[in-house]
Amino acid sequence: MQFKSIDEANRAVIDKITGSAPFLVDVVPAKEKIKELNEGKVLLHAGPPIKWEDMTGPMQGSCVGASLFEGWAENEQEAKRQLENGEVTFIPCHHVNAVGPMGGITSANMPVLVVVDKSEGNEAYCTMNEGIGAVLRFGAYSDEVINRLKWMKNVLAPTLSKALELSGEGLNINVMIARAITMGDEFHQRNIAASLIFLKEISPYIVQLDIDDKEKNEVIQFLADTDQFFLNIAMATSKAVLDSARKIEHGTVVTAMTRNGKEFGIRISGMGDEWFTAPVNTPQGLFFTGYSQEQANPDIGDSAITEAFGVGGMAMIAAPGVTRFVGAGGFKDALSTSNEMMEICIDQNSNFTIPTWDFQGACLGIDARKVVETGIEPVINTGIAHKQAGVGQIGAGTVRAPKECFEKAIEAYAIKLGLIEPEA
Repeated sequence: MQFKSIDEANRAVIDKITGSAPFLVDVVPAKEKIKELNEGKVLLHAGPPIKWEDMTGPMQGSCVGASLFEGWAENEQEAKRQLENGEVTFIPCHHVNAVGPMGGITSANMPVLVVVDKSEGNEAYCTMNEGIGAVLRFGAYSDEVINRLKWMKNVLAPTLSKALELSGEGLNINVMIARAITMGDEFHQRNIAASLIFLKEISPYIVQLDIDDKEKNEVIQFLADTDQFFLNIAMATSKAVLDSARKIEHGTVVTAMTRNGKEFGIRISGMGDEWFTAPVNTPQGLFFTGYSQEQANPDIGDSAITEAFGVGGMAMIAAPGVTRFVGAGGFKDALSTSNEMMEICIDQNSNFTIPTWDFQGACLGIDARKVVETGIEPVINTGIAHKQAGVGQIGAGTVRAPKECFEKAIEAYAIKLGLIEPEA
């Protein structure tokens, strides 16, 4: 496909996003969708490629937990020995149509949400949300964490899978997002409305299932208690939609943002699978009682895919209530943030209109050129992990994507187009 200009190519990418039709269709063991997980001891992780020795504490802790969950090791010491000896292969989630929150660690038998963009037919996968506090994605691996993961595998996932099958075509994610954004969600740090909408949509199917009543009650109670459950659905949705948009293979629209605790990485539409990286920043925010900024881990996780989709920190004005939770001020600060983010975006998404923004659409299409031109770095809402493995989440805050990533991407695309010569 040929385009007369970069702007025309970018418009084609934007049209793919607005024309998407993401549906949640199933919940299955990751190995059923990701063949690489059947090839020995393999773990997926968040962010661009990284080695074990370069991982921060939370990601290493998540690896230990996954090893215990899979039964590769009987204790922490054995798990660490295997990980340190190179017995485990690591693959970025993004390389296999997946995304993962925080450490992003995903193993063969962990259930994943399956979202399909019916406009293009491609799928994306994400593990389910465990709740907050001491959870695997933040690096915790106690018996409580492992037992919860086993329950999610044996009870939660099969129940949701059967319920989604009963629904017929699955659940329309665009409709749920459109509703929830009018109710105060921004889909990264605030998902209360969307999680309740999901519960409302899935519960009638759950209660019809021919399964043990105790399991039905456990599943419904877990979904009712887990305010952030929809985050992982939003992540898989963002991945599916942006991967559809990546098929254009031209332009400067950001199609992924992610971090592994060491590097922040982005992709743009015109450069396909290539990562452009820079050192990550450390989130600034508010902390749970007993914790402080000094204990915060550097930025981590694939969840910044939501910001690439135009929500999360980009849509702060939709959720002014969350600004206090992430330490970003009040309503005026939320308004200022979204207005600032529009300066680096191409358009607004009419599918997701925001009442508190005079019914303007959410930000749509971060243009890497505009980031470089203005110096405005995309803002990301994020949870904050303790930098020590095994502790878990200690707060929430905001962080900026480093401009250097965007500079590298634009330079590479300019070389591809023959606008500048590569350095010798």
